[in-house]
Amino acid sequence: MTAPVLVGRERELDAVMELFGGQTGNGTAVLVQGQAGSGKSALLRAAVEGIRREGDTVVSASGDALESGFSFGVVRQMFEHLAVRAAENNPQSTLSGHAARAAQLLGPTRARSRELPTCGQDQELLGSLYWLVVNLTANGRLLVVIDDLQWADADSLRWLHYLLRRAGSLPLVVLASLGPGEAPHGGEVTGAVLRLFRHQLTLSALENDAVAAVAQDVLGGAVEESFSAACRIATGGNLFLLHALLRTMRASRATPGAVTAAELTRYIPDGVGRALRSLIKDFGPDALAVAEALAMLGGRAEAVFVAGVAGVTEVATQDVVHALVQAGLMTTCEGGVAFSCSVIGAAFADELVPSRLRELHARAACHLLAQGAPVEESAAHLLLAPLGVPGAAEVLHTAASQAMQRAVPDEAITLLRRALREPLDDESRASLLISLGKAELATSVPAAVRHLQRGLELSRDATERTTAARTLAGALFALDRYADGLTVLKSASAALRPVHAANALRLEVDFLFGSVSQAASVTAVLPRLRELQLSDADGGAAERPLAALLCLRALMNGDDPDEVVAFARQALSHGLNPPEDESLVYSGAVLALGSAGQSELALTYADAAVGEARDRGSAFAYAYAVSTRAGVRCRLGQVLECQADAQAALEALGEIGIDLSNSHSVASLATLMDALIKQGKPDEAAALLKQGRLTGDLNGHWINDYVLLVRGRLRVAQGRTRDGLADFLLSGRRTCARNLAGAGVLPWRTEAALAHAALGEGSAALALAQEELELARHWGIPDFEGIALRALGVVTGGTEGFAMLRDAVQILEGTAAKYSYAQASADCGAHGRKAGKLPQARIHLQRSVSVAHQIGAAVVAEHALAELRALGDRPRTRAFHGVDSLTPTERRVADLAAQGMTNREISQHLFVGLRTVEVHLTNAYGKLGINGRPGLAEALSRTDER
Repeated sequence: MTAPVLVGRERELDAVMELFGGQTGNGTAVLVQGQAGSGKSALLRAAVEGIRREGDTVVSASGDALESGFSFGVVRQMFEHLAVRAAENNPQSTLSGHAARAAQLLGPTRARSRELPTCGQDQELLGSLYWLVVNLTANGRLLVVIDDLQWADADSLRWLHYLLRRAGSLPLVVLASLGPGEAPHGGEVTGAVLRLFRHQLTLSALENDAVAAVAQDVLGGAVEESFSAACRIATGGNLFLLHALLRTMRASRATPGAVTAAELTRYIPDGVGRALRSLIKDFGPDALAVAEALAMLGGRAEAVFVAGVAGVTEVATQDVVHALVQAGLMTTCEGGVAFSCSVIGAAFADELVPSRLRELHARAACHLLAQGAPVEESAAHLLLAPLGVPGAAEVLHTAASQAMQRAVPDEAITLLRRALREPLDDESRASLLISLGKAELATSVPAAVRHLQRGLELSRDATERTTAARTLAGALFALDRYADGLTVLKSASAALRPVHAANALRLEVDFLFGSVSQAASVTAVLPRLRELQLSDADGGAAERPLAALLCLRALMNGDDPDEVVAFARQALSHGLNPPEDESLVYSGAVLALGSAGQSELALTYADAAVGEARDRGSAFAYAYAVSTRAGVRCRLGQVLECQADAQAALEALGEIGIDLSNSHSVASLATLMDALIKQGKPDEAAALLKQGRLTGDLNGHWINDYVLLVRGRLRVAQGRTRDGLADFLLSGRRTCARNLAGAGVLPWRTEAALAHAALGEGSAALALAQEELELARHWGIPDFEGIALRALGVVTGGTEGFAMLRDAVQILEGTAAKYSYAQASADCGAHGRKAGKLPQARIHLQRSVSVAHQIGAAVVAEHALAELRALGDRPRTRAFHGVDSLTPTERRVADLAAQGMTNREISQHLFVGLRTVEVHLTNAYGKLGINGRPGLAEALSRTDER
């Protein structure tokens, strides 16, 4: 006996057909069992098709849960039409007599009325049907097929029991399938029938080879082993789900490549979810509620949690889970219950209507709150729950605060926006708006301003208003809305002074600092700035920011540098960006440290601030910190590190909506331009100047004093010395107007003196250079004395100038100002060559080249190399390449890259920006003479070629 191929169930079909083969004298009963979707019905259909080829008579029926209450429903499906046809074709035959009586008892009138036979009629019908079967087998074998036997009505089961007990000598085959589900009439009748089946076959989940065979059959080609394995995991080896999945893939022309089980769930057709929902409904209303709850929870959860979300008792949930496990739809696992495969969970979840989904999320949130679960778990459900869940706003606010602590501002913003949709009083709304504004500083400063303004308007809490006003002012400053920011600080301070003097002072500190930065407002606030004392803070929260402000005042007054440093240390005792007290005022302390000759200490604070900002995930604080560090590195002459930090700051500022022309960006833009000029890249610097719209008149913000200095350097590098001199002098006039005339603030006199000298204006050059040296010596910081002395030596020239330059080199050699040291050494060597001091000149020039190459100051290096060649030396540029030419940071980054770290991993490991890593690696590749990572480890292992 042959049967059609049933892909995936070939072995099982062969087993069924073998049982049928040769069974002509004795009745045979075969029961096929399996979980939902295992392929029972397909197996029955294939077997029937094979048997029909032998010419046997087949009668079939299918049980249905909705029709299980109809008397003799399954029997009627099999015999009603056959009996009527037999009676009509040959009314005189014995078969027709039994058929006629059966037809009468099973007639359509009775079917429509659902009238039950009487007890006597019942016995008569059983007898008539039995003899009908006997007569049907007179000329050959009869196959009786019943699918889904578990849903057959009780009367039909009794008839089947009657038949099986008497069919031993008949050429009769009964083939039935039994799926999951409890018979609505109870299990006794069904159990009695099942015991009469001599042969039973259980369909287990498809193995990988069977899944591969089905996939090849449906998709029409060979598939990878990994693909079939993923299909088996996704469907649990369920034939129905597998076919549905593969047919959808075929229709969408998806490639059966290497995918995960989770990725396959996107190919689930709509009908699967409806079919599963209909199947689960057969297990009762509690089953549907439990399945919906589990689907909403992602397909896996604790049973107690599922019960709470479903609104079903724990006992009822346990019963449902037991039944659905038996059906193959769920499975118990460590920690609770889960759908048996990802396709079931995904398909069922797709069937959840939005209103039901929101209801389930609300229940989940309430259950978690009642159980004292972590607040973020409740908040995740409240995001998707309907409005009005008690305590929702408070929970969402708390979760948002935790998200900010975990450095996930996007998550915090989502939570806060959802919380603001709840019905709230003004105070609660104010707190949420202020928190939202602070979180949005990491993504969009303009959006942050809107919410901070509204929150400040609604708030009545003194501490909250202080935080809101300061944060809002900082955001407005970042957008170059200084007048608005100062107004916010001034009005908030005045309003709080009668009720909270300490908070009022805290706001005033930021107001004064912001005012000093503006040319239009600095004069008005100087009297108040002069009268402030540290004791005014009385040891409160305003003490550290007040110390930062007094540090700036000491710098403006030209006080003892030690006093400046003492104030700065006190101001920065909690860092550059202290949590809940971020303010631009602390940057004044860092800059003052540099002006007081403590640039390395300033770099320590800036380094720590960058790491802390990255840990906190604050884009605003990170941009502020890395921009400050770029400025410190510029002062130290760390050209390449300065470039990397400035670029990282500009990228971070751009991501949160700060334009290149805004003052916050301009600080980093000018620093980047300075680094490019020192590397001999004036064209790139000029392009940045144009992008920042800095080619014309500049506003009164003090950062533009520095921009003028850098722009002057660019003009000189471009050969426009007269224009450069004008920028230097304007920079000086502006800084002096702010009482920041000291040599440590901006070296405008040095630059202007050199420009005058280049233009042949010796007297003007000499006057400025001498004034700078006098101020530097009065200030008492070696770095600035060396820088000023170098300028005076260049301007003076001759033997006297050479002596000054030699002294400048000696002073700078012991400082951290590497760029200034390289400059002075190059100038000293050049003047020594002209003065005939050739051995000394050569030493100074070689040192200049080495240091300049190490820090990336290409212009100084090329100047020194040209002088060496003028001495008759033939130095090779390659002599300054190799491992020894790498800066410490370049070597550290290169070593980590050689170990296999990605650029992002390196940036996280060193607490620097991704762009910083890229810059250092590019520079390292150039110095090592390689094109990229493949040769990095080998290049680092070689000694420097000289």
